[in-house]
Amino acid sequence: MPDRPGRQFLQVPGPTNIPDRILRAMHRPALDFSSPGFMDIGVECLERIKPLFGTSSEVFFYTASGHGAWEAAFANLFEAGDTILMPETGRFSKTWGEMAAELGLSVETIPNDWRSAIDPDQVEELLRQDKAHNIKAVLAVHVETATGVLSQVAPIRKAIDNAGHPALLVVDAIASFMTMPLPMDELGVDVVIAACQKGLMMPPGLSFNAVSDKAIEASRACRTHRNYWSWIDRMGREQYHRFAGTAPEHLFFALQESITMINEWGMEAIFARHARLADAVRLCVSRWTEAGALEFNAVHPEQRANALTVIRAGDGVDPDAVRFTAREMFDVAVGGGLGQVAGKVFRIGHMGDLNDPMILGALAGIEATLARLDIPYESGLADAVQFLSRTAAAPERQPDGRRVV
Repeated sequence: MPDRPGRQFLQVPGPTNIPDRILRAMHRPALDFSSPGFMDIGVECLERIKPLFGTSSEVFFYTASGHGAWEAAFANLFEAGDTILMPETGRFSKTWGEMAAELGLSVETIPNDWRSAIDPDQVEELLRQDKAHNIKAVLAVHVETATGVLSQVAPIRKAIDNAGHPALLVVDAIASFMTMPLPMDELGVDVVIAACQKGLMMPPGLSFNAVSDKAIEASRACRTHRNYWSWIDRMGREQYHRFAGTAPEHLFFALQESITMINEWGMEAIFARHARLADAVRLCVSRWTEAGALEFNAVHPEQRANALTVIRAGDGVDPDAVRFTAREMFDVAVGGGLGQVAGKVFRIGHMGDLNDPMILGALAGIEATLARLDIPYESGLADAVQFLSRTAAAPERQPDGRRVV
């Protein structure tokens, strides 16, 4: 088939759009990864990523997906038979819990309807009941990619403290990293798990454990056999041991450029942009829902993530047909449902390297899809346009080149 004209609007919740600057940074020959040229890049990235996590402690890199970073946290912190508390929020919290069970851990959970956030009061109550402190950690998904639900981290930390419980707090920030603030040290998080293919705007393949001093000490005491995942083995050793083998050089070239771009924009500006674009999407979707065929999956507005919006289809509406038609006819790629919401939702990602016309184009393509499939909806595109026009930053220069004062 001949190539289609133009570009596809990539609105899946990961992988996200890769900026040309990052693609160009990767378009270079491989280096001797033990040479000063690459060692300097590796050390630079190891240090420059810490402020992105809001930590002064260690960040460990893995040539792995986010699932690998999940397993790294398990291997470093827990022994078979240990108990963890994993509140349910969606497919990814469930999958994370299934991984824990397969590794021999005992998993306590708090059932959830996949439409609402973690209830910190329930976390506190369970920890208060754990008089023997058998629960070693609370594991929380910050933004559940399958459901679009945001669970605030600070109330979970407060619940642990209020219960007087020594449990570690481990947070999956794969969908939230660099889309909203998560200052690790300030919030008292012991481990943050992240990956590169969402807010960092990179190709998949690199994931992270940002680790507090308390978690490092827990790892030293843990007797689980480990090698590749080991935090301790990756500390204070030569370059080879930092990466447990050959470094993923081109991903580090990409990461170096990604961090540079983030610092040029500023983290506050990035978080504000994600919030603004998410508000535009939510305004548009709220109008779609007025016709009764669609609704937000996240029931409570304050629990709707800035990284993505998940839309639940009513009776007679096939969300997979929406996805297929949007992608094949209107070049807008959106995500589908996972787990118990498979065949019930479609997901609009709005994270990473995005701007106003990209969001508006994607929303227009989805509205065209709804019209094509005769799905009842009220158009929300004008509302999104008006919102973005009102909230757009003023240009720095006049059309004639004079600086705006």
